[in-house]
Amino acid sequence: MNIAYLVHLANYSDGILYFLMALLLIELAVMVDRFWYLRRTLARGDAIVHELAGHGRLDRAVLDRLAEQAGGLPEASLLRMAASHAGQVKGDALANRLEEAVIVLAPQLDRRLWLLDTIITLAPLLGLFGTIIGMFHAFHVLAAPGHAPTEVTAGVADALVATASGLFIAILGLLTFNAFNNQVRMILLQLDSVKTMLLNRMDGQPMLHPDADPSESSVQPVAMARAG
Repeated sequence: MNIAYLVHLANYSDGILYFLMALLLIELAVMVDRFWYLRRTLARGDAIVHELAGHGRLDRAVLDRLAEQAGGLPEASLLRMAASHAGQVKGDALANRLEEAVIVLAPQLDRRLWLLDTIITLAPLLGLFGTIIGMFHAFHVLAAPGHAPTEVTAGVADALVATASGLFIAILGLLTFNAFNNQVRMILLQLDSVKTMLLNRMDGQPMLHPDADPSESSVQPVAMARAG
């Protein structure tokens, strides 16, 4: 398969293959961009979640440090929001403001995924349209005298290339679109985890170590009351 034959196929579909090639280039660009962003955001967000889990209580200084460490991650917005309200707003009011920050961040995560969704639908339709045009050219051969019927089958084969190209682009886009949607869902779960950790660690109550004996927390106050 050489360049001349590819040009012949594109012309056979009246240029539809050129549009499909443009869709493929757009699809690949979106795939590379989203893969890099979402994979990096997911990996670094995991580190922030583990960092938060290691703290029993959070004050403004720790929150500012964690926000600076988060850099451009979505978690940084939650940490800055929590730092700005540390010691002033608690409970449901703080939860509502953190939830507001998550809602504002959500469109940033699935940015440009609508392009993949559109290409998944559009590519097979364009491919089918190119094949129909190619069929017109193939059967038009029969109207001209002196042409063998075998030329029709060759024309039909060339016409089907457009449909195959459209299906290939759609399948590739569908696989990556579902994978990216799953990563977006996992990042949103990370943000929800960060929100819950911030609420639990900013309520002013110290958190027990997982290996600590819960009864010890009630023994000390009782002993102090008797001593008083």
